Amino acid sequence: MLAPGEAGVGFTWTFGQPAPYRGYDRDADLLPHFRYDSRHFFLHSDRIGLKHESASSRYELFLRRRLEGFASDHVPEGMVGTPQRFAGDDLGVAARVRLGGGALYGEAMTDVSEKSGGTELRLGYRYEGWWSGRWRWRPYATLAWRDADLNNYYYGVPGYEPGAGLNLELGALAAYRFAQNWQALAGVQVTHWSSGVRGSPAVEDKLQTHLTLGVMYGFTPDQASEWQRRSLIMRVGYGQSSDCDLLPIITLQCTTTNTQDPTSIVLIDVGQVLVRRLNGWPLDIQGFVGFVHHLERGLQEDFWQVNGYFKPVYYFGPWLGSRLAPRLGLAAGISYASRIPFMEQRDQALRGRDTSKLLLYLDPTVDLSVGRLFGVRELRETYFGVGASHRSGIFGSSRLFNSVDGGSNYIYTFIESAF
Repeated sequence: MLAPGEAGVGFTWTFGQPAPYRGYDRDADLLPHFRYDSRHFFLHSDRIGLKHESASSRYELFLRRRLEGFASDHVPEGMVGTPQRFAGDDLGVAARVRLGGGALYGEAMTDVSEKSGGTELRLGYRYEGWWSGRWRWRPYATLAWRDADLNNYYYGVPGYEPGAGLNLELGALAAYRFAQNWQALAGVQVTHWSSGVRGSPAVEDKLQTHLTLGVMYGFTPDQASEWQRRSLIMRVGYGQSSDCDLLPIITLQCTTTNTQDPTSIVLIDVGQVLVRRLNGWPLDIQGFVGFVHHLERGLQEDFWQVNGYFKPVYYFGPWLGSRLAPRLGLAAGISYASRIPFMEQRDQALRGRDTSKLLLYLDPTVDLSVGRLFGVRELRETYFGVGASHRSGIFGSSRLFNSVDGGSNYIYTFIESAF
């Protein structure tokens, strides 16, 4: 739904039973969207990978989140008494080629998270000939063949295994660009599951229907390729765990650290300015990849976390002549931890809730220019500040994050400079 080379941030709500389980009590799912396509790399919230693209074709190598299964605090009626079925991670390849008034697409993927061990092949066609002006209307049809391992893991119960089967998906997506950078999104999808899955005692034997509504903000980076931008931004910081919630931290009502455990983090972020002075405002949009090393102080092994995020940065001032020119930033993206941080494990265990390595990432910051503060021109692009590194499951509303309700906070200080 975005123009070639355009990045975007938004969300969609999907209404209707998100999985075909009998007696499933969830009827809505939130999917945050962070979409970025460079010349050879892409990030699409639930999918990250490498690509090769031309005017008539696109080829991908990707890692994606499989949004199936259920959380331990939302067990469907048909799966009571059976082991939990977790969301998985698939490694796959994809191809898309222009054909007539639309595009033919195919995907092959297999589980690499040691959950189902299953494989899926998808082949479909979408028609794009009805796009006109501000409206975009795209119907599509997809055939999805799933092997026995995949179907048995998610929909098998003692005494019954669905086996391999072929699904049919029919749907349409629509977008309306109601402002220069804003689009409203809508979609409908109907899935006819294979007879083996529909015959499972855990599954409702009927068509699965989804309705999706959402909004997307799109922007075009100043250069088409990240390699063409002239400067890199590097941030280095150190912080400690905090049991304060994010809002009290931002409003300075709670800033205590290490009250229950001594864990801490060291972070290194590398990024670039994607859009400078958006619409003429004192506002930049930056893009970062961040690496966080968790120091668990003997509570468990230390580990790494990777973040990918967009960060709008607003420039205030200058105040008091040219000395004070504070910046306020609010990063938003996704975070993947190779282990669950100790404080997340502790808090979720007390509440009887699941954890997730993949969570939403927020990072509000405030900083000052070192060069402006001390009158050193060479350091004007060097900043010292404080921030809050926040992982969150968005109150259990998103299957992308394993329907987790909870997360963690670390308060940190940092130095940032452009090179």
